[in-house]
Order: sequence, then C-alpha cells, then structure tokens
Amino acid sequence: MTSIREPYPARLLEAFASGTGAARLQRYAGTLTATPTQPVPPGPPTPTRNTALPFRRGGFASLVEALDYAAQGETGLNFFDARGALTARLPWADLRVQAERFARRLMGGGIGRGERLVIVADTWPGFCVAFFGAQYAGVLPVPVAVPVGLGARESYIAQLHRQILAAGAIGVVAPAELSEFAVAAAAGTWARIVGPLSVFEDLPESREPLQPLSPDERCYIQFSSGSTRAPLGVDIRQDRLMANIDGSIARQELDDDDSGVSWLPLYHDMGLIGFVLAPLCAQRSVDLMAPRDFARRPMQWLSLISRRRATITYSPGFGYELVARRAQAPRRQAREETALDLSCLKLAGIGADMIQPGVLSRFAEAFAAQGFDPRAFLPSYGMAEVCVGLSFPQRFAGVRTDILNGREFVSCGRPMDGHLVQVRGPSGMPLAERRVGRFFVHGPSVMPGYYLKTEETAAVLADGWLDTGDLGYIADGELIVTGRAKDLIIVNGRNIWPQDIEWAVEALPCLRRGDACAFSLDAADGGTEEVVVLVQGVPADDGKRITLIGDIRQTVKEAAGIDCRIVLISRQIGLPLTSSGKLSRTKAKEQYLRGDFGSA
Repeated sequence: MTSIREPYPARLLEAFASGTGAARLQRYAGTLTATPTQPVPPGPPTPTRNTALPFRRGGFASLVEALDYAAQGETGLNFFDARGALTARLPWADLRVQAERFARRLMGGGIGRGERLVIVADTWPGFCVAFFGAQYAGVLPVPVAVPVGLGARESYIAQLHRQILAAGAIGVVAPAELSEFAVAAAAGTWARIVGPLSVFEDLPESREPLQPLSPDERCYIQFSSGSTRAPLGVDIRQDRLMANIDGSIARQELDDDDSGVSWLPLYHDMGLIGFVLAPLCAQRSVDLMAPRDFARRPMQWLSLISRRRATITYSPGFGYELVARRAQAPRRQAREETALDLSCLKLAGIGADMIQPGVLSRFAEAFAAQGFDPRAFLPSYGMAEVCVGLSFPQRFAGVRTDILNGREFVSCGRPMDGHLVQVRGPSGMPLAERRVGRFFVHGPSVMPGYYLKTEETAAVLADGWLDTGDLGYIADGELIVTGRAKDLIIVNGRNIWPQDIEWAVEALPCLRRGDACAFSLDAADGGTEEVVVLVQGVPADDGKRITLIGDIRQTVKEAAGIDCRIVLISRQIGLPLTSSGKLSRTKAKEQYLRGDFGSA
C-alpha cells in the first residue's frame, strides 16, 4: 500500500462513508494512490498444485531453505489490482533468482552481514525481492508500514525516521512513488543507500559467495503495532519463526489443494507471515491485493476467492463487516454478488482485534446464498511477540462461543503444540479455568526480546514467559480473550470492558462500527475518575448534535450503568489506529489529554 501526494478522491471518501468501518478502513489501508498498472505478464497466475515437487508441510530450518525448496515447483505469488486484473506473477522460482541477484548487489554495495535494511512494505513484487534478497545476503530486513491517514506526509516521515534510527539501518528501499519520503526520513541517520529498487539494482554485483541468514540467526525485525515515539522492534529469529509457521500449518491442516487470497498489509505480521512466509513453507500459491484496493472495492476480495477457487483467507473483523454491509446495501452490486461462489472457502480466519459473534453471523447470513459455509470461520489469537498466531481451533470447526457473567465471547481455540498459556491473577499466580486474568505464554515461538531494548524486554519477559498484556480466561482448554489489561475501565471498583460501551454506542442508527472509543481518567490524569467516550461523526445540525449526545449518554447508562463525558470528533480527524487496524485507546487518551479533540 504508493504516492501520498493525492489522497483518495472525494467521491471515493463519500463511498467509504456509506459503509461500516469506513474511517478505520481508510487509515488501515493508507492514503496511497494505486501503483501504476503494469503490463500483464504472459501466462496465467501460478497454479495451486505443483506437478512434480512433493508437498512439504513445513519442517524447514530457515526461510532460505524453504525458498530453495519451493523454487523447484511452479507455485508462487500473484498480484491483483482493485478491478481484479493480474498485474504481476512471482513464482517462487523467479523470486529466488531475483532475490539472489538483489543479495549480490547488497553485498556489492558494501552492506555487511547483520546490518539492517528497512523496506517499505507495499504490496508489490519488489518488497518480496528485497526481503528475500536480504535473507540471502545475511542482511536483516526491517519491513515498515506505508503512509497511513489523510495528510500523513510529515507524520509518516517522522515515524519512518524513528524506525530507521531504532533499527540502525544502513539502507532503505521504497517504491519509486515513496522514495522522496524515504530520503527525507533517512536524513541524519546511518542509512547511506536510500531510494527505489532501481538505486539498489544499479549497485555492482558481488562475486563473493552468498552468506544467507542461518537457522540460529535473526530473520527480521517486526515493529509492533502502534510504535510511534519509541518504536519497539520484535526480534524475529529464524528458529522461532519456523516453529510458529510449522505449528500454524499443522493446526490449519494445510495440504496441496490449498491456496489463499489476502488483502492484508505486508508490514503487519498477519499479512507477511500468514500470506507470504507460511505459504512459502507449504509451497502454496497466494493471490494478493493491496489494502488500498480492498478499500476501494471490498467485494473484489470475495470475487478473487470465487474466481481463483481459493480455500484460505484472513481478515480482522471490520473486513467481514464491511463486505457484509455492502452485500445488504442497495442492489447496485447485485450482479457481482450473484456471480460469487464461496463454496471453495474452507478457512476464513479472523483475528487482530476483539471478535464479535454478531459480525460473523451477519457475514454468514449475507453470503449463505453464495455457498459460504460458516464452519470455515477460524477465530484465532496471536501477536507479533510470538511471531503471529498462538491459538487456533480445529479446521472447519466453525465458531464456538462461551458465556461469562452474561457476556458472550468467541473461543480462539487451543494453543499450538509446544506452547503453554497461563492465566495469572494480580499476585502472579496461575488462576483456575474460567477465571479472568492476564495471559502469559511460554514456547518455541516466543521472541527473545525487543531489538536493542533491554528495559522494555525485561518488562514483558521473565524466565521465558511472555506477559502478553491481554486479559482473558481458559474454558475447556481453549483461550477466551476479553480485552487488553491497559484498556480495562475500573469505576468504583467495578470492571467494565470498553468494547461493551463502544459496541453499544456503535449500534445507534446514525453510527457504524469503529466510530466509538471509550477509556477512563483517574486522579493521576488531573481530574476525578470518569469515563470518556469519543465518537467520530459530528452532525452539521445543532439539534441533531444535541440529540446524538443524549442518545449516546443514555446508551452508555443502559450498557454499563455509568455516566460519561461525550466528545464528538470529525471523521477527518478520526480515531487513532495501530498498524493492524486495531483501535488504539491509549493513543486516543493521550490525544484527548493534549486537547486534540476538544470537549463537549
């Protein structure tokens, strides 16, 4: 996800505004214009099956070993635009050739083993070439986000500058349309080779033997969601990544009939590992479209699944919500929906945010006539600190829910083999089943720490156990996530989940999913204990504004039994999100205390 000089056209923003989760999707997808269409290469997309290469369900020691094996077959990556047209195909075999050439140029440019290469992770073949080229050269790749948010130029350059410094990067590669921003961000850092892919292609090729990253070395640095002032880079090691991929492939029961479709960003762990690195380790083909193209034409996601007979996809909840709402909108898309056949879909993963049962039900109902089987839903739980996924239910088992204290929660299945999860109380001692506490994780996927961040690592890791910061409980051995510990609202000693407030407010007729954010203030914040609810969408009419505030206040009283302060903000300002599309309540609170949103 290329140029941020021109934001989305006004009519496009209006179209987004007619669907649910619009502001969230705009900021998640970024404000880039589409990459210029390339001539469609000869031949069809890569096939689902290899004709001669035996299928392997992982078991590799490193990414280079996995690519060396997959390159003997015919499968690979295909890139599609918003209209569903194939713009590029990248068989694993071609990727290996191009990556090795790129590696020799990194070496020829004097970038040594272990040095860092920041790569702006747009959804384009060049990202994959640079990422795997770094692997073959022994250079550590650092994928980073594309610009996110309208008017993001200065903030993006500042964020990229911080990430370059945090990684100590020697080089920065970006799509041509973003190269000037990369150059600006690299000013005053150690980066000495900065620019588009062509700058690196002009470097001399080294004749020295390639020195790939080995199984006992680092693999890449993954900046965690929401990294802003002090970026935290998760230290992803080859052995831990391979353990995570092997565990997820086994739990999802991938086979040689599987193929995937994804619009997830490649700078996020779910997009990068789930739809590039893990498919590589299972020699699968994957069809990719950029998040911005999904934002423009969300139904194209399902159209690609239908046309390409894909069996696997993944999305945060707002993706399923958006296409379900589009399907129920006026029949301007009726012909497209009628043509869909989703009976091929066997794994519809959902993660990266709190999972709402109602969202999944609405999607299943909206596309039942198109052959979607709700047993394909695969709720999961994970985080960058364990590479990506941690727990999954069985494949094609559908959604299981559990009721606790009158609340319905979605089960995220059992931890992968070899991984242990404890739910601990305030004393640090493990709790019994169906008792809510903090999740602590131990296992072969857990990170060794944050890159060059000793104090931050010590705050979350002790004796190999990772404090995830997430709250939840275990029921019949399955993980039930209830929220983030730092987001929990406590009023007069009573625990209140912020999402209960947000979901209730978003159910008002004039609002939609992703429009509300709830957090609490206490005496340490300079005032008395109170709950603040930010709601994006300010009616132009004063009377409607007053009515909306009254409706919100009454809704919060009914949902949580509390009074609150209500602040209406414009959609142009919007609520802050992490790189994975999650609502960032912490940042929203910081912005509120700075006075960025005003008051009501």
